[in-house]
Amino acid sequence: MRLLVLHGPNLNTLGTREPEVYGHLTLHDIDGMLKDRAARLGVEVLGFQSNSEGSLIDFIQAHAPNSDGILINPGALTHYGLSLRDALAGAGLPVLEVHLSNVYAREPFRHSSVIAPIAVGQISGLGWRGYVLGLEALVGIIEERKKDEG
Repeated sequence: MRLLVLHGPNLNTLGTREPEVYGHLTLHDIDGMLKDRAARLGVEVLGFQSNSEGSLIDFIQAHAPNSDGILINPGALTHYGLSLRDALAGAGLPVLEVHLSNVYAREPFRHSSVIAPIAVGQISGLGWRGYVLGLEALVGIIEERKKDEG
């Protein structure tokens, strides 16, 4: 099984950007934890971060055909990234949305996600743990679907 792990705008600044909101771990730290957990699950993860919506879309289009699911923290694109949403939907893969902070306890504009309607689920507010839980959940969802299909 192969999963894409996508990180949207500004997530490359984790560890220094508003640590009281996003924590002290870097994106490299989080990616390392995901790779470790994925290895224990027998899953390959291919990670990518970009501050550009178009680059995220290009990555999805290039790698989705050989993948089984997508774990994504879209960052601010959560709220307005309609072309990202369309690329995720068009990939035909289960998508799980994750956010480090509890977006529902923050500014009102953060309460709306254009990604959520096409996602199998959303994890918000658990910090780095949300990524690991999202990975585990996505693997479980994909395995269940494969069993149901045959």
